Amino acid sequence: MADPYTEQMEVASPCNQICTLNAADVCIGCGRSRMEVAVWAQASQLQKRQIVDAAAKRLAALTDASTRTSA
Repeated sequence: MADPYTEQMEVASPCNQICTLNAADVCIGCGRSRMEVAVWAQASQLQKRQIVDAAAKRLAALTDASTRTSA
């Protein structure tokens, strides 16, 4: 069951001012897709949490991939 308190907590943007999209239209700074960046201002707090979670996973995969290719 969802916690109503955490559902209302403001989710901070993961933007870190490194706004560059890769070939897959994913920001290499925050990990959000072009679409996720575009809908951020209108997204609910739940949607923002989902975007942040997905972006973190994408960013980790990007970082892992670049580490493997540079090794």
